[in-house]
Amino acid sequence: MKNTDAKAPIAEKQAKELTVHGDTRIDNYFWMRLTDEQKTAKNKDEQTNKVETYLEAENTYFDKVTAYTKDFQENLFQEMKGRIKEDDSSVPYKNNGYFYITRFEKGKQYPIYSRKKEHLEAPENILFDVNEEAQGHEYFQLGGLNISPNNKLAAFAVDTVSRRQYVIRIKNLETGEVYKDEIKNTTGGSVWANDNKTLYYTLKDPVTLRSEKIFKHVLGTDASEDVEIFHETDETFGTYVYKTKSKKYIVIGCYNTVSSEFRVLSADNPDGAFKIIQPRERDLEYSISHFDNSFYILTNKDDATNFKLMKTPVEKTSKEHWVDVIPHRENTLLEDISIFKEYLVLEERTNGLSKIRIKRWDGSKDEYLPFDEETYSASVYANPEFDTDIIRYSYNSFTTPNSVIDYNMRERSKEIKKEQEVLGGTFDKSNYKSERVWATARDGEKVAISLVYHKDTKLSKDTPLLQYAYGSYGYTIPDGFSTTRLSLLDRGFVYALAHIRGSQYLGREWYEDGKMLHKKNTFNDFVDCSKFLIDNNYTSADHLYAMGGSAGGLLMGAIVNMNPELYNGIVAAVPFVDVVSTMLDESIPLTTGEFDEWGNPKNKKYYDYILSYSPYDQVEAKEYPNMLVTTGYFDSQVQYWEPAKWVAKLRDVKTGDNVLLMHTNMDAGHGGASGRFDALKETARDYTFFLALENKLEK
Repeated sequence: MKNTDAKAPIAEKQAKELTVHGDTRIDNYFWMRLTDEQKTAKNKDEQTNKVETYLEAENTYFDKVTAYTKDFQENLFQEMKGRIKEDDSSVPYKNNGYFYITRFEKGKQYPIYSRKKEHLEAPENILFDVNEEAQGHEYFQLGGLNISPNNKLAAFAVDTVSRRQYVIRIKNLETGEVYKDEIKNTTGGSVWANDNKTLYYTLKDPVTLRSEKIFKHVLGTDASEDVEIFHETDETFGTYVYKTKSKKYIVIGCYNTVSSEFRVLSADNPDGAFKIIQPRERDLEYSISHFDNSFYILTNKDDATNFKLMKTPVEKTSKEHWVDVIPHRENTLLEDISIFKEYLVLEERTNGLSKIRIKRWDGSKDEYLPFDEETYSASVYANPEFDTDIIRYSYNSFTTPNSVIDYNMRERSKEIKKEQEVLGGTFDKSNYKSERVWATARDGEKVAISLVYHKDTKLSKDTPLLQYAYGSYGYTIPDGFSTTRLSLLDRGFVYALAHIRGSQYLGREWYEDGKMLHKKNTFNDFVDCSKFLIDNNYTSADHLYAMGGSAGGLLMGAIVNMNPELYNGIVAAVPFVDVVSTMLDESIPLTTGEFDEWGNPKNKKYYDYILSYSPYDQVEAKEYPNMLVTTGYFDSQVQYWEPAKWVAKLRDVKTGDNVLLMHTNMDAGHGGASGRFDALKETARDYTFFLALENKLEK
């Protein structure tokens, strides 16, 4: 990026000693941490003013340094927006006699939720126009939309701060009246009992935001009268509530990284007592679905690392009664199941690729849906109906826009209900190439890299390449289509998605080998993929870029400490970079529930290991790549002060004159802006950073 006379803000140092296990760390920027009360107080105290002044100074510096890119950034935003069908709508799905539709209107940021009774020619009944609801709010998220069994009421939830603390309200869908019932500090989700007046929901701890209690609310009563049904007292666990697809059971689930536990209650008996399925055991994970007289259990029981499917009678649910339905397989991860009256549908992953398998309960059929591309993404979704031959799934790839497909399991025929439209008149899937290559990591493991680029892009040491990854929590980023990514591909970029350890791309062991005391495999894999791409002439260090967010931001922080010379530019979004301090602080959201992901640094073995890679703690005097760091002031997942402290420390010690920028969205949290166009502006900002470094800004 161009040199500028703008002076980077220099944060004040206030040395704070942090001593654990006899080891003392000096944190010069600990003062940047504010409480929620300080951030939201009408009268700001001195510290709050100081922190906000610093964040605004960073934003001003960002604006000055990037001022020459603003016109291009706006043009890029308009280009991305121009590919989107603004007046788009979802494929309707049927549930309990109604077709439900989500649609957008031209020029509007938020969705409109509606339904039609019995058939699609029926008059539209608008449930919620979120554009109207969002007026007057910088941030607005409507979630937890949940229709009562008699179709007359809708529970819904609203977050206007972006800390994922939702207020649940209830709307009469016949009269349009929103009742006085108001339930604060929830996860947003709720479940109706079959009496159409009892609502179950999950309450959060107001400080840690841990999902800790299940309450029962009766329509028309004050929330202060709600009855506590369950309290999860283990701080490493969270809890949630849902209803089985059969509509017969209310289910309370409890979970941490390595264990789970479920309780059930007849949805016809909201005043009854919940019955436990199988008491929690460390390293025993399971989830339940109900069908006929059995619970179907997806579990890792009996060392089933890649999970298997078992079942048990509804009257005898403890694990000694479980019997195999789909046995464990060494090379196939069983990710999810969907139950229909005559069919069992399995979502599997083999050699990194998604598979959809359909079995008839009577054993007369067992088939896989055919997918032809070398790399793609396919998943089952929106199948609330039980007695049907139709399964709905989505399919897309790096070069194929998303399609929603209905497959008739009896007739073996499919109907494409909708294919994502790419407007603008220039997109042709045949103009793009996709491939999958395998890099050899330093310990000999093979790591897949999915690549996509324009067919006219010549691969050489001068080719710009953006490498992306996440690599935590077992989450596997799908090889999916992106309309915004076309703006990079059409300008000569290669996009590379590295399926590093910490995901479940190659099964559950791929995840286990990328967490806790194996976490460095995640970082090593990414670096080794970068070296592979350079060695095989896809790009060079002068044109290699990297990007990741949240735990993927931790990845960015680790790799620039390890091998800064490999990258010309980095975007780290809401990065989790102060790992030691965060994991030592149990008042911070997510900490206690993640000891089995990262380790608990109160144990010296984990303290030493985490400290050895924690990006903030490992910053040192050397030349770092050009970097853009983004965050949200109200982020509840990764607190804003982590990236703010990291940038301040980098500014203090880094050498060389590569640019270091930070941008804080002062109105948003972990997911960024809430409106669909505002989110596009953030993508345009990030892509402009890379394109500016490549001198690819058109006039």
